[in-house]
Amino acid sequence: MSNLFEGHRPLVAILRGVKPEEVMTIGESLIDAGFGIIEVPLNSPEPLESISKLSDAFGMSAIIGAGTVLTTDQVDSVIDAGGRLIVSPDMKPSVIKRTVKRDGLSFPGVFTPTEAFAAIDAGCHALKFFPASLHGPDGVKAIKAVLPAHLPVLAVGGATASNVKDWLAAGANGFGIGSSVYKVGWSAEKVGEEARAFIKAYDAAI
Repeated sequence: MSNLFEGHRPLVAILRGVKPEEVMTIGESLIDAGFGIIEVPLNSPEPLESISKLSDAFGMSAIIGAGTVLTTDQVDSVIDAGGRLIVSPDMKPSVIKRTVKRDGLSFPGVFTPTEAFAAIDAGCHALKFFPASLHGPDGVKAIKAVLPAHLPVLAVGGATASNVKDWLAAGANGFGIGSSVYKVGWSAEKVGEEARAFIKAYDAAI
C-alpha cells in the first residue's frame, strides 16, 4: 500500500457534532492516543472553524479534513480552511475530481462495485465502504476481491474495538470511527480513553 496515510494508522476519527470551542482539546486527546487522521463532518456546528483550528494546530503532524462533503463548493471551502481530507457519504465524480484538482485526499462513500469503480475512474485515493454494517465483513470481503489491490478500503459504520479483527480479516485496510471514539458531550478525557482502547484493539489485530 502507498504512503497515503503518511505514516499514520489508517484510522479516521469522525467528530460529528463537535464544536469549535472544544475541538482543540478533543483533537489533542485523539492525537495523543495515536490517531493521526481527523474528520469534522460538515453537518457539525461551524465545521470550517473547527477544521481551521485543527489544521493550524496539528496540520503539520496530522491529516485534517471534513466529512459529509457533498458539493464542489464545499470541497473548496474545506481546503481553503486548511483541510486536506475530503470524505463523502456518497460518490460524486465531480467532488472527487475537484478534490484531486485541489490536491486534497478523496475518500468517497461507496456501497456497490459499480460505485466503487466509478470512484476509482474519477481518481479517488481510497474508498469508504458505508454503511459497512449493512455489508458485514463478508460483504466487504466479496467486493474487495474484485478491486485493485493497492487501493485502500476503509470500513465506516460498524467498526468497534471488539470487532476490528473481523473487519481486518475480511480485507478492510482501515476504518472511519465515529461513536466509538467521540460522541457529543464527551469530555476530552473520555475521548482519549475510548481512542486508546480502539488503538489498542487495532494494534493487537494487525
